Amino acid sequence: MQKHNNTVIAKSRLTLQFIRYNLKIVFGNKFVYFLGASLIFYLLITSINLFASDSVSVEGVYFQLMFPAFLLIFFPTTYGIQNDEDARILEILFGIPNYRYKIWLVRLVMAFFMVFWFIFLMANLSGVLLINVPVWEITLRLMVPVLLFGMLGFFFSTVVKNGNGTAVIVVIIGLIVWLFSGFLEASPWNIFLNPFELPSGMSETVWSNVVLKHMRTWLIVALVAALWGLLNLQQREKFIK
Repeated sequence: MQKHNNTVIAKSRLTLQFIRYNLKIVFGNKFVYFLGASLIFYLLITSINLFASDSVSVEGVYFQLMFPAFLLIFFPTTYGIQNDEDARILEILFGIPNYRYKIWLVRLVMAFFMVFWFIFLMANLSGVLLINVPVWEITLRLMVPVLLFGMLGFFFSTVVKNGNGTAVIVVIIGLIVWLFSGFLEASPWNIFLNPFELPSGMSETVWSNVVLKHMRTWLIVALVAALWGLLNLQQREKFIK
């Protein structure tokens, strides 16, 4: 019994060390700048809303949290491959069997888990400072575009293999999508669709179907991007030269 407990403790310690080490790789270096920019942007917009004459709405809080959420997920997914190369562990990781599942899948889960709780904390803060909001619902709804852009960043990083180049591509895609969002408006194809903003003249039932289709569509796209990126990581010769 004691031997079994010692084994469990040893495995737990190894797991914690593995998580701690990968957190340093994924969230190291430049992440502090993205985190700082995210918090500054959030506090700036919150301060403006606090002293604005117009009342703050739930849909306004949703949009307010969207940009900081994108900043948080931008670095760990876009610069992931480059971080491995900078840390001189890329070739070591490619020598591990089932690399895509044992390392990067865990890293993606950790990145999105951390971002989820950052969004949750900011939503709670908005609930205290601005207006009572459904914190859990806003956080979960925001994770749809966050997952999409995060997985797209990860996918393009496996193609470009350079953080700065990937960042440019993701930013350009984001700007194009943002420009077209004005034309799409209440369409489920609008990535920036606000699920809390019921269009005038549309019933709640129809709107619920639109929001559901929006979530289902872009979560599938995010899943495809993730799987495609993981498959790209199997082509060792493209990364190790």
